[in-house]
Amino acid sequence: MQHNAERADNEPAEIGPDPLTFEDVLAVARGHARVRLTERAEQGIGDTRKHIDALAAAENPTYGVSTGFGALAVRHIPPERRAALQASFVRSHAAGTGDPVEPEVVRALMLLRLHTIATGHTGVRPETAHALAALLNSGLVPVVHEYGSLGCSGDLAPLAAVALALTGEGEVLDTVGRRSPASEALPAAGIRPVTLAEKEGLALTNGTDGMLGMLVLALRDLSELVDVADVTAAMSVEALLGTDRAFAADLQRLRPHPGQALSARRMRELLANSPIVASHRGPDCTRVQDAYSMRCSPQVHGSARDTIAHAGTVADRELASAIDNPVVLDDGRVESNGNFHGAPLAHVLDFLAVPLADVASIAERRTDRMLDVARSHGLPAFLADDPGVDSGYMIAHYTQAGVLTELKRSAAPASVDSVPTSAMQEDHVSMGWSAARKLRSAVTGLRRVLAVELLTAARALDLREPLRPAPATGAVRDLLRTRVDGPGPDRHVAPEIAAAEQLIASGAVHRAAAEHVDPAVEGGQQ
Repeated sequence: MQHNAERADNEPAEIGPDPLTFEDVLAVARGHARVRLTERAEQGIGDTRKHIDALAAAENPTYGVSTGFGALAVRHIPPERRAALQASFVRSHAAGTGDPVEPEVVRALMLLRLHTIATGHTGVRPETAHALAALLNSGLVPVVHEYGSLGCSGDLAPLAAVALALTGEGEVLDTVGRRSPASEALPAAGIRPVTLAEKEGLALTNGTDGMLGMLVLALRDLSELVDVADVTAAMSVEALLGTDRAFAADLQRLRPHPGQALSARRMRELLANSPIVASHRGPDCTRVQDAYSMRCSPQVHGSARDTIAHAGTVADRELASAIDNPVVLDDGRVESNGNFHGAPLAHVLDFLAVPLADVASIAERRTDRMLDVARSHGLPAFLADDPGVDSGYMIAHYTQAGVLTELKRSAAPASVDSVPTSAMQEDHVSMGWSAARKLRSAVTGLRRVLAVELLTAARALDLREPLRPAPATGAVRDLLRTRVDGPGPDRHVAPEIAAAEQLIASGAVHRAAAEHVDPAVEGGQQ
């Protein structure tokens, strides 16, 4: 994955022909950084528009410039009807339904569309590019509905909703989430609605920006969640009186998968100097080996890491791309192409859902072991204060299992489910938007599964007293105790799960563990 130096406070993201980085997308989508077109972008946009203006004046029709669209491309549109053509195109394509998608997703797709325009390969006018940048900088977020994209030709309906807002139609959300007509909100923000010219309707809507934005956001979240999975796994191994010997470097070198090596090294460091682990390390211990859910955690987590790395490579390539159809080449030719097809993104979005579900699955198995008196090596049933009167975390495990079941269903691929559309002109589509939406939901599900393991393992560690956990796992347990009380009679459990989830989502769990892990390991090095 591409990374650049951390952006200084209030420094705008420079948008030009060069590839965007993950930090660019995250800064704008989540950090609300402003954007600015570079001089190279300004020059390229202006030069390319001259080619489009020349084609618009020519007698021979050019697709996307002086014709209809999709299956209607056979009709030549006279000059006096082309403004109406663009407006009709955007209105008809803004055909989404369902709840509005999250503002960070919309901001990401707006940024990514602006970047493609900045490559100088779309033919958009400079004033339209400036208007899109201004809309992004205003904090207004067009209302984009959850359903409407088949991932080919790109994310048409979501991007059309943004283009519609740019013309002063449709709806937007302000910075506090209030919904209002774009016709009122844009002028109030000092933005003049755009009247689209030739080629601009297609150029604003023909991209993979929604699915790419969601991929980048998911990769950022998953990179941290797999680190958290190492933490909760280490806590569970410790709580279950497991051994760290299976994570030894010499054993891991026998199978040189980089992700596995990293997770194993992290778990060794997380369990370093653990009095609990040391207490059963001697010759009196009769345990030969731990269950798979403990011993094989680096293998499962590591495979997820390697999948994340592969998906990051695909995302980097897409961040360096100019996606449009037709596209304007450097010599002025306008050529139809298939680069808008979302298959490369759809495949990795689906791919990520598989190890994500498996990381959740192995976490659930570790949780179950801590609650089962027959397998927990001395812990009370369900970690209850008075088993029978109290149920402890019995039903928290039910909740975890219910979420896991959803994650398993989300692992079924969307990208094999093509639905032919547009009178069979678009006869194979990627379903990449659907793959991204289910992955986004699955990321939240994994966080919830790990939250239940965190709660369970922390309580189990408390119940091992007077033995103390390792400095790293103890720090995470102590962090949780600032929000959730230790063992005792039954309490309302739902707020405890929510508190654990929030600590993970905020990055607090990751930071607490990172203070005890070699920075080189935290940086993803082997």
